[in-house]
Amino acid sequence: MTVGVSARRRRDIIDALRRGAVPSNGLDALAVGLDRFTAALAEDLDRASGGGSVFKAVRGDYGAGKTFFTRWLGEQAKRRGFAVAEVQISELETPLHRMETVYRRLVEQLTTEQFAPSALRPVLDGWIFALEEDVLAGGQVFEADAESLDREVGELLERRLAGISRRTPGFAAALRGYRTAVAVGDQATADGLAAWLGGQPHVAASARRAAGVKGDLDHFGALSFLQGLLAVLQDSGHAGLLVVLDEVETLQRVRSDARDKALNALRQLVDDIYAGRFPGLFLLITGTPAFFDGQQGVQRLPPLAQRLATDFGAEPRWDNPRATQLRLPGFTEDALVQLGVRVRAIYGSSRVSDLVDDNYLSELARAVAGRLGGRVGVAPRVYLKKLVADVFDRVDQFDDWDPRRNYELTLRSDELTEIERNAASADDINLSM
Repeated sequence: MTVGVSARRRRDIIDALRRGAVPSNGLDALAVGLDRFTAALAEDLDRASGGGSVFKAVRGDYGAGKTFFTRWLGEQAKRRGFAVAEVQISELETPLHRMETVYRRLVEQLTTEQFAPSALRPVLDGWIFALEEDVLAGGQVFEADAESLDREVGELLERRLAGISRRTPGFAAALRGYRTAVAVGDQATADGLAAWLGGQPHVAASARRAAGVKGDLDHFGALSFLQGLLAVLQDSGHAGLLVVLDEVETLQRVRSDARDKALNALRQLVDDIYAGRFPGLFLLITGTPAFFDGQQGVQRLPPLAQRLATDFGAEPRWDNPRATQLRLPGFTEDALVQLGVRVRAIYGSSRVSDLVDDNYLSELARAVAGRLGGRVGVAPRVYLKKLVADVFDRVDQFDDWDPRRNYELTLRSDELTEIERNAASADDINLSM
């Protein structure tokens, strides 16, 4: 059994690996090779929680572990009291040049350590509760004096909303309306205004009229709404907000006009972060080296390229973890074996520990990587899926099953991702071990 990982979390981790997915929690137990980033990222989280703002870009080839990295960082952030949102950038569903759509997806994926997506309603309710607590802590009003409490909370709300009102009056008006609707038990209006605050289109006109707001969110309004959301998070006791824009490299495959708009939107967002427009925000984007270095990506917009420029040497171990870009070098065979050792400990079966020794873990790592064209960096997902579903589970359930005697590694096309299929050789059918 792995120290510090509960039985339920171990089950969740193993089940995700069995399906070939990145676990949603407990990633510290699987974090191999990330120690060198820990101190610098902790400094970045401290800066954001202190009212600053941070921008980072993570680069790595397919299979280098970008998704794992961002979710691992998300766990660290949530433990520090941050809210976290992971947004998948795509041409059709979430184009980067449509910030109203990005904001909407952000709110839909908003999560905290206590609440799963979307955590917007708990955040809003926590904000109202925090206002009431602050008023009661002042000692001027008692909880039993409901009328005075409501009046004092309203006055405190106006003071807290003063900054938001100047930047985005609609957001502030909707917050006022939401609090009023909750106070009087008007659930329909509260639901509608929460949706409007979350950037959802087509909110009922009756709900919008109740707060005196009009229309749907647009690109420029979305950035102001993000400011408002950050203020609400801070007032409700959260340290800040970590936003991950994943798969930004998909911009390379969109029409040139849409790509240019998206790159410029990203440049503007980076400038706003550096200018301190979003206190409490930690923005992280991920992409392939081709996106950061190629002419169809960041280099297409020189001002953005200048802001993201980072000097990488030949030796990744000397990379600066405080730089704007972080490079994930990908897995080595030794790292795969280390990962296998950790998963074996999490699996928690004495029979598995006895029969699946480190030598076998190494043999399987070499075999999987070999069938993927020797590209070890592409192998982790398949390796862990085979290790758990094909080896550990059988060893654990069948007393007379021995992996060296009874297991034949098979990679089928339908269980591989496109990148894995491209890496595999044409005759990738069976491999005996």
